[in-house]
Amino acid sequence: GASAAPDVPVMGREWRVLALGDSLFAGYGLRAEESYPARLEAALRARGVNARIANAGVSGDTTAGGLERLSFTLESQPQAPDLAIISLGGNDMLRGLPPEQTQANLDAIVTELRGRKIRVLLMGMLAPPNLGPDYRGKFDPIYPALAEKHGVSLVPFFLKAVIDKPDLVQQDHIHPTARGIEEIGV
Repeated sequence: GASAAPDVPVMGREWRVLALGDSLFAGYGLRAEESYPARLEAALRARGVNARIANAGVSGDTTAGGLERLSFTLESQPQAPDLAIISLGGNDMLRGLPPEQTQANLDAIVTELRGRKIRVLLMGMLAPPNLGPDYRGKFDPIYPALAEKHGVSLVPFFLKAVIDKPDLVQQDHIHPTARGIEEIGV
């Protein structure tokens, strides 16, 4: 919302952030400026952080797709990012791909980024109850396990703020609305 606080001047060196993900970053069903990476950049700049976020979100992308395009995405950046935010795995889940595959792909993505001395923030996902306890038992620990293995930061459940809040989610029951993105916050 609008606040009366004066604008904080954007200062210091530019922090380059790569947002590698699926429709949750691409901003499915939203205007470009409403996507999560766009809102994150705006929020950081409002706090005086000179952040520049490259949105490499592709709707429908799986962890395999993200891994496949990682090198090209990194090489097409004018400068190496300081930080990569990864939001992948939701489409693997929707397609019922083996969690072991999801984990191996994410592991390879984080390994590649860390090898290039790029800091990583993993956006965790949780499997919905309808996929059953067996699947959830294999899928849900993926993100915390990788964060621990590689010593990277983790947002345990990216969609926590909108889950079971129909007014914050689009009619497909998956993607946050513009207000949902605001609620997820940064």
